[in-house]
Amino acid sequence: MKNLTDELKQKIVQTLNLEDIEPEEIGETDLLVGGELGLDSIDLLELVMMIEKDYGVKIDSEDTAKKVFVNLEILAGYISKHSTGAGR
Repeated sequence: MKNLTDELKQKIVQTLNLEDIEPEEIGETDLLVGGELGLDSIDLLELVMMIEKDYGVKIDSEDTAKKVFVNLEILAGYISKHSTGAGR
């Protein structure tokens, strides 16, 4: 799971072009929405598309997104449980 969270940190920084944040600055339990990253709905949409493309995991409802995008630990667990391995 540590490898997946580290990979997600890299992909979040790259996907969202977070120029002022290094991947290692993102903690596994830091809030993704409403936290220091300041992610908004457009950012989440970009992350949903990246997760679908890279991991084959669909996040197809706002309710699911609210549960999944709490922090990296929860996101990685969801991806690990639902991944088809697409794009990897």
